[in-house]
Amino acid sequence: MNFFTDIFRLLGTPDLWHASLQYAALLLLPALGGVISERAGVVNIAMEGMMLTGAFFAVAVDLAAHNVWLAVLASMVAGGLMALIHAVVSIRYRADQIVSGVAINIFAAGITVFLVNRLYGLADVGQVAARDSLPNWNIPLLGAIPFLGRVFFQQNIMVYIALLVLLGTQVLLFRTRLGLRLRSVGEHPQAADTAGINVYVLRYGAVVTCGLLSGLAGAFLAIGIANTFVPGMTDGRGYIALAAMIFGKWTPIGAFIATLIFGFGQAVYDANSSIHVSQYLLSMTPYLLTLIVLAAVVRRSSPPAADGIPYIPGAE
Repeated sequence: MNFFTDIFRLLGTPDLWHASLQYAALLLLPALGGVISERAGVVNIAMEGMMLTGAFFAVAVDLAAHNVWLAVLASMVAGGLMALIHAVVSIRYRADQIVSGVAINIFAAGITVFLVNRLYGLADVGQVAARDSLPNWNIPLLGAIPFLGRVFFQQNIMVYIALLVLLGTQVLLFRTRLGLRLRSVGEHPQAADTAGINVYVLRYGAVVTCGLLSGLAGAFLAIGIANTFVPGMTDGRGYIALAAMIFGKWTPIGAFIATLIFGFGQAVYDANSSIHVSQYLLSMTPYLLTLIVLAAVVRRSSPPAADGIPYIPGAE
């Protein structure tokens, strides 16, 4: 009975829902990048590595330049460059996109450990503390509203940026000519090419955009939530973002709903001291939710028709 009492008590606290929205925003950024990339026909499971690289460079540049926004820019550039590697390998050389993504994730894990060791003299378990952190916004008047003020109007600035990116992505994909072209490239690139659309340019742009958003998520994690860099600190969040994209059926709004579910699971784990249950069991919550969602949804989901298929001009 203590367990259920603790759960009901926890559900009534604004801090739980505040954390849920924060973690949802963290996952939403790479999930939206994944939507854009796969809508253009390129599978991108390298978001984990892009997030990790962005997290490292966010802290490194923050320590070097003492400027949190320069650190955010550096994290996006780092994620974008990692994405460019994936784009060249997958689009230009038509390599297997899954293998390319896995290779980038492994490379990111290794290079960040190497840089931590060379730049800061720390072993692979060492922590590099950030000097600055992304600001939290306490919106006047709205932030004072009981319960809702804490949940919605006392968030980190990156939460609001993620929501703006969500709105922009929804409009871009379904309300603009560019979005129509992007989706056509992911559904039938041969027809798009015949209509005069540059398939390669759109695919490169989509993959790099995914890298930029994943790097931004890495900055949010490192200098917005944890205020430190630890090797491997993404802990599979890039894969969870991928699962959220699939759960959301390759749509921005659907991905957002999925990230709310996963964010809630992470928030429950963070609140483990309030619940009389093993913290090891609670630590499994986000990943169990991922497995359940994938098992329940993936068979009923249909990706873009050309997703994961390299484009060869003239081929049918």
